[in-house]
Formats: sequence, structure tokens, C-alpha cells
Amino acid sequence: MISLLLLFFATLFVAYSNGANDNFKGVATLFGSQTTGYKTAITWATATTLAESVFSIFLATTLIKRLSGKGLVPEAIANAPEFHLAVALATGLTVLLATLTGYPISTTHGLTGALVGAGLVAIGSQVNFTALKTTFLLPLLLSPLLAIPLGALVYGLSRLLRVVLGVQKEWCLCAGQTQQVIAVTQPDSTSLLQLVMTPDLRLDTEENCSQRYVGRFLGIKSQSLVDACHFLSAGTVSFARGLNDTPKIVSLFLIIQAISIQGGVIAVAVAMAIGGLLNARNVAETMSKKLTQMNAGQGLSANLITGVLVIAASTLGLPVSTTHASVGAIFGVGLVSRKANARVFSQILLSWLLTLPIAALLSGCFYWLLH
Repeated sequence: MISLLLLFFATLFVAYSNGANDNFKGVATLFGSQTTGYKTAITWATATTLAESVFSIFLATTLIKRLSGKGLVPEAIANAPEFHLAVALATGLTVLLATLTGYPISTTHGLTGALVGAGLVAIGSQVNFTALKTTFLLPLLLSPLLAIPLGALVYGLSRLLRVVLGVQKEWCLCAGQTQQVIAVTQPDSTSLLQLVMTPDLRLDTEENCSQRYVGRFLGIKSQSLVDACHFLSAGTVSFARGLNDTPKIVSLFLIIQAISIQGGVIAVAVAMAIGGLLNARNVAETMSKKLTQMNAGQGLSANLITGVLVIAASTLGLPVSTTHASVGAIFGVGLVSRKANARVFSQILLSWLLTLPIAALLSGCFYWLLH
């Protein structure tokens, strides 16, 4: 009974860590393009993720069964509380560490590594690596490989369409004053500090200078239309993320007979929402500001690709990573606009490579201690 209770709270810990690392990814382009502020973006992400987490009860039973560990290890081990507890603790800790350091990683990747680590300690080389390759690793690798070129292609086509339709860009001119402290020499050779206000005129140099679209399309202001579509696309990505991620975490609840799948989904959804509201800021800065500069049109293009990939994969029961798809799409758009930060992207790639072995090591240690 105690082990099952510990498993319940460990699973909520995974959900909290997932929300902290993943909730903002759907709305990162809203914040990065200055379409909305941080609070509005995270509120929209929380609301749409909650909605889709509950909706996943009806659409994603395939993922709930697939991420339970069955097929990867013998059923007797996959049904053991200590196996699930080790996997939950390792996954939650791995994702939380990445969140605190600002790296957007895949909870699916963490779960996969944790399943392998506990499985290796439990049965050694008898782990079904064939199932691991076809069911887990291939979908994870395909996510960024598809998202980067598709993001670049969609943004390139949308930019061409904008030019053909005659929709132009304009930059605001930022005028104001800058405060500067200077030293004024006195007759007695001493210096007196004085605050001086000097005029300041800037074009596209500060965050408060934002790029906007001018003109009309179908009688609607171009900027208003782009903003509305961008906001809707961000909600769609968050909606899709909840559909894809919630079942993976709920799968850890399966052996707790006192909790139904519906009850598990609601508990996970609430924990994910709290994690996003309290601990999403570091990942938000990386996704929205450091990976690439973007405007609303570029953010919209990235969101469209992310949403399509994740929804399609969820429908097929493939555990793709929303993180890999979102980062790949944003980076692909940045490559076309020539504002992508290759150094930050390489650091994110390194964090992805380290996720699986770190989660496996932690899970193996936890399973050895528990068993």
C-alpha cells in the first residue's frame, strides 16, 4: 500500500516537472514575437493544456498502454510497483533538472531512458531493444528531422505569399530619453556626479520596437489577422501537447487499481498546470528569446508545423516529442530569416542526447535501491 501511495505522488511529480518544462512550448512564439506578454501566454497555455489533457481520455488510450513498459520488459516486472516508482522518480528528476537550467527537453525521452535503465537492472540484456527502437526511438528522432525542413518550407512559402499579396512590413520608430550619470569637475578639483537626460532615437534596436504587418486581407487588417491565427495556432499546439503527453504520464498509474484512467488524467492535468504556472520561466526565455528572433508571421509558421506533427502522431499512437517538433520548427524558421542562434540550438541538442542516459542511470539506481 505504501509503495502504491509513493507511486501516486511520484507520478504527480513527473506531471509537475513536465508542466514546468513543456507547458510554455506551445506559446513560446507568442512571447518571442511580442504578440502577448509572458502572463497572457502562460495563462493561454495552461487553459488549452488542461482542456486537451481531459480530452485525451477519449482519444489516446494507445499511448497509455504503450508507455507502461509492457513489451519492453516482461509483464511481471512491468506490473511491479517498484519498477514504475523508479521510472517516475528518474523521469521527474531528469526533467526538473533540465527545467531549472532552462533547457527544453522531451519528457518522452526521459520516460524512455528511465524504462530502459530500470529494465536493464531488472533483467539485463533481455530488455526488448527491438521494441525500443521501433516504438520509442524512431518517432523521437523523426520529430526534429521533419520539423526543421517543414518549418523552413512553410515560412518560406508564407513569406512568398505575403509578398505576392502585397502585405508589407513596417517598424515602429522608438523615441525617448536615456539617463546617463556623468562626472562634472568642480573649481576645487573635485567631481560631482550629475544625472543627464539625453534624447534617444532608435529603429529596431530594443524589444519595444516590434515589427508589424500593414495593409488588409479580405477586408481585415493584416496584423490583426496574423495575431488571431497566431494565438489560435499556439492554443492548438498546447492542445496537441496535452493530448500527446498526458497519456504517457498516466501510464504510470495503471497498476494503482484504486485510480481509474479518468481520475489519473485529471490528477495529472492539474499537476501539469501547476508546474507550468510556477516553473516555466527559464524554458520560456530559451524557447522564445535565445533560439531565434521572430515576428508574428514566423511564430505562426512554426506553430502550424508543430501542431500538425504532434496531432498526427497522437492519432497514430506514436510518442513523438512536442519539444523536438517545436524547437525544430522554430529553428527551421530562424534559418530562413537568418536569425537562428546555432550555438543555443547545439546546446539544446546536447541536452537531448544526455536526457536518455541520465534518466536511465537514475532509474537503474532507484530500481536497485527499491528492489
